[in-house]
Amino acid sequence: MNCSSQIMAVAGTRTSAASLEWAICNLLNNRHVLKKAKEELDTQLGKDHLIEEPDISKLHYLQGIISENLRLYPVAAMLVPHVASEHCTIGGYDVPPGTMVFANAWSIQRDPKVWDEPLSFKPERFLNGKTEAYKLMPFGLGRRSCPGEGLAYRLMTLTLGSLIQCFEWDTVDGKEINVDEKVATLMSRVQPLEVVMKARPDLDDILA
Repeated sequence: MNCSSQIMAVAGTRTSAASLEWAICNLLNNRHVLKKAKEELDTQLGKDHLIEEPDISKLHYLQGIISENLRLYPVAAMLVPHVASEHCTIGGYDVPPGTMVFANAWSIQRDPKVWDEPLSFKPERFLNGKTEAYKLMPFGLGRRSCPGEGLAYRLMTLTLGSLIQCFEWDTVDGKEINVDEKVATLMSRVQPLEVVMKARPDLDDILA
């Protein structure tokens, strides 16, 4: 494995794990979304087939969950810094060449001028060819976007899909999960996540 591959693997592991933790929080706080995701998996894959990469294209609602989770809780809240190569204007401010520029993805993806009901967890906003996807930027945009974006989407979809297929979920105390966040290198939870997962009755058939 060369150096660039090692960097992508290390960086992708931590960020994907943190994003999946946020996804579990969002699904437990929005049980109707979790129910719809489970119904999609049962309908599209049956109850004797564990999700695999070729199945991803059939699971539109699950993909919408991943996108909506990344919109509300981008793990890299402040995207990788860029440097202005020439004079430009950003939001009415003059930016001279050589200036380091940060994009606040967390703020942009919660902007009520850009998103309908920005604080609501609505995977439906990314379904049926809706155009909201072009406003999503948890990996950046354009030629300088994160090269691991495709891998991250596949990894998170497969992992989250497997957890939904195989387990019944609940919170420890039956209450809504606290979603207070803190930002260091990555945006993570203030409190450690504790949930209860019980094997679904048909787990043996799925794994077989």
